[in-house]
Amino acid sequence: MKAKYKSELAELAGVSYSTFYRFLCTRREVLESMGCRLKDQKVKGNALNYICHEYGITLPEESPEPVRKHIKFR
Repeated sequence: MKAKYKSELAELAGVSYSTFYRFLCTRREVLESMGCRLKDQKVKGNALNYICHEYGITLPEESPEPVRKHIKFR
């Protein structure tokens, strides 16, 4: 799972960024124990899973990048 910006998560949750940030502040100790500081712009790994579970956010499926064939240079 790729990292997400906090602003993207707030949008997916349907709340403003300031409301989302206040939610994160109430869980500061848990997030910091997972290695996610509140001032970081991106959330990744276990912290992202925790936030999505606690806030009820469903992440959209990400389509994998297409595989590009090797072009032989002349």
